[in-house]
Amino acid sequence: MPISKEGFNWRKTILTAIMFAISILFLLPFIWMLVTSFKVESDVFVYPIEWIPRQWNAIRNYSDVWVGDYPFWKYYLNSIKVGVTTTIISSLVSALAAYGFSKIQFKGSNYLFLIVLATYMVPSQAILIPQFILYRQIGLFDSLFGLILLGSFSVLGTFMLRQFFMGIHQEFIESAKIDGANHFRIFWSIGLPLVKPAIATYAILRFIWTWNDYQGPLIFLRSDHLFTIPLAMQKFTSLSGEFYSLIMAAAVSAILPLLIVFIIGQKSVIEGIALGGVKG
Repeated sequence: MPISKEGFNWRKTILTAIMFAISILFLLPFIWMLVTSFKVESDVFVYPIEWIPRQWNAIRNYSDVWVGDYPFWKYYLNSIKVGVTTTIISSLVSALAAYGFSKIQFKGSNYLFLIVLATYMVPSQAILIPQFILYRQIGLFDSLFGLILLGSFSVLGTFMLRQFFMGIHQEFIESAKIDGANHFRIFWSIGLPLVKPAIATYAILRFIWTWNDYQGPLIFLRSDHLFTIPLAMQKFTSLSGEFYSLIMAAAVSAILPLLIVFIIGQKSVIEGIALGGVKG
């Protein structure tokens, strides 16, 4: 059946077209980076820009990045170990703390939460020196385990998940207590399933923050074989500063896991945002 003129929303169509054009503008730098990683070095700065390379050199560029003199696969493994482990620990610890502050009432709980929340106002740079001294003394300096501990406890994650746990009706908790369930059973069987989208959203954000973290590895790592992707990118750029096609191939390789994680988890992110907008 033909669409009636009354049912056609010109305003929405024009707005969609404008937003699509803006999104293309935002994507152009990434597209240029991707295309450049496929080119030979002599074609990188050809003007006007060649969006389709005349000579394809992708296999050589990416092989030089991944298994060349400075093999990226080693640093990928380090970043994956740190990113995945930190995300799992931080999500679990933040969820447990959020449940405790929202559903377990004890004397001074609100004041304790305010104290925890106040620590978020302290800049991370202000505690770098005490952390550095402490890590040297307890033997966690220049280790991936020490780097994992840095991001495993998040005030922001606790605050974020607490807001979602507070949206769970107290009737669920009371019913579980009547059935004999303790707090850990209530947390695991009732709390986690109800706030699963929120935890997934935080886990994605935590992984992205950890993967992109430059300050932590720069301060607390010294051994080259322990470097994560940000440090590897900085060193690779200094070694390959004259070869922009290789630098772009390394940059594409560095952000590829972030794109995969977001594509896989975007449904959970949308559900988490929608859940946050629902009032209990």
